[in-house]
Amino acid sequence: MPGKDTTVSDILPIAEAIARRAGAIVREGLGRVHPVRQKGAIDFVTEFDQRAEELIVSSLQREFPEHAILAEESGHHPRTGEYQWVVDPIDGTTNFAHGLPLFAISLGLLRGNVPVAGVIYDPRHEEMFSAALGRGASLNGRPIRVSSQPDLGQALLATGFAYDIRTNPRNNLAQFAQFQLRTQGVRRLGSAALDCAWTALGRLDGYWEFGIKPWDVAAGGLLVREAGGRTTSTAGDEDFIAPGTIVVSNGLLHEQILRVLREGDAAPLPK
Repeated sequence: MPGKDTTVSDILPIAEAIARRAGAIVREGLGRVHPVRQKGAIDFVTEFDQRAEELIVSSLQREFPEHAILAEESGHHPRTGEYQWVVDPIDGTTNFAHGLPLFAISLGLLRGNVPVAGVIYDPRHEEMFSAALGRGASLNGRPIRVSSQPDLGQALLATGFAYDIRTNPRNNLAQFAQFQLRTQGVRRLGSAALDCAWTALGRLDGYWEFGIKPWDVAAGGLLVREAGGRTTSTAGDEDFIAPGTIVVSNGLLHEQILRVLREGDAAPLPK
């Protein structure tokens, strides 16, 4: 595992502590946010994104100096080692900026394109999700498990929409409608990290999205796998980091979800 003297049992507590410190910064800003930089028509960054990311990056560099870091706001911090952290200081910035308490801090550790450890911290509700490859997933130290729902028609799913929804023809609107007709409901929470974490916990039965970034889903995709679920790209590939698409589920629903994505309006409706 990463580092000459570091094991996975050492890494997760350190990552959790870093996420909690970043969470304190984020909590401070809830309800008093002003965008400081516009990244796109509906995409922006706040001072709290920047402050939280600065804390996370500097802390990871101090604790794991051989690890590269890819952070949403500051980009790539290269190193010579084979491990890379992917960091989202606030996943759900739009929610956060509007005072909507659905956002999280996400830290995922990759070896190549394979997630090997990750934490997702919801500072508003003080929920810390953690996972390491082959070691299971937990919420606040207690093991978690995906749902046991086998029927897509009775399932609750989540999805999201990319920031280029106004211009990208693959904007997920058709798929959103298709799943609404074939499930018990589809939610749009505005945080890919929480979509994954809540699937790992069983609050949701699955989640899909196009146009995601590694920092959005590296930790969450691993959480779902370690909680007994399945994570792939929307094409069904086991590598969900490189393609920029994701499907997570309790495993029982996975092929049903992929079929709707593949067949669209031709996919069967619930009986």
